[in-house]
Amino acid sequence: MIYQKEILLPPFGRGFHLITNIIVENLPDLPEQGIISLFLQHTSAGLTISENFDTDVRTDLSKSFDMLVPEGKEHYSHTSEGPDDMPAHIKSTLTSVSLTIPVRKHQIYLGKWQGIYLCEFRNRKQQRKAVITILS
Repeated sequence: MIYQKEILLPPFGRGFHLITNIIVENLPDLPEQGIISLFLQHTSAGLTISENFDTDVRTDLSKSFDMLVPEGKEHYSHTSEGPDDMPAHIKSTLTSVSLTIPVRKHQIYLGKWQGIYLCEFRNRKQQRKAVITILS
């Protein structure tokens, strides 16, 4: 079985946003076992899996990425959409735009403290598109 659905994520401002519940709400009845592929159709945002319990993790991730890839560096050539343009592309490359998550016993099979994050790297809020594909 192959299932595929495109979803629109709500507009989020810059930062790391827990979207596990949004993804789960958009899933059909899951097979006994399989794989979920989650693909973000953008080059200035990313996806990652990280701790879902302590909200300080989101803040620390955001601050750390901003320290690793700061805005306004003179060596950036691609700045046509503002000072956050090239840093957002670099950060999305560091996180990736896709995730693969196992399905087990008809459920998304994340670890106890794991959650799915949308990593928004642009300063302005924008709606993002994602594609969910399920293989069983």
